Amino acid sequence: MNERVVDARGLLCPEPMLMVKRAIEAAGSGTIKALADNSAARENIKRLGQSQGWSVEITEENGDYVIILKK
Repeated sequence: MNERVVDARGLLCPEPMLMVKRAIEAAGSGTIKALADNSAARENIKRLGQSQGWSVEITEENGDYVIILKK
C-alpha cells in the first residue's frame, strides 16, 4: 500500500483542502499524509476526510500538523 504525501505547508485555504481532495479522489483508498502549518487547513482537511469516509489522525511535529487519512 502506497502512502501519498500532500505537502500544503505555506499555503492558505482553500488550497490545502483542494490538494487533499484531489489526492483522495486519485487514491480511492489507502493512506494519505497531509502536512499543514495552520489550524484552518488542519480543520478543513479533517472535515473533508471525515465527510468522505476516511479515518483521520492528527499529530503535531515541529510546529506543523501531520494529518493521516486512511481508508
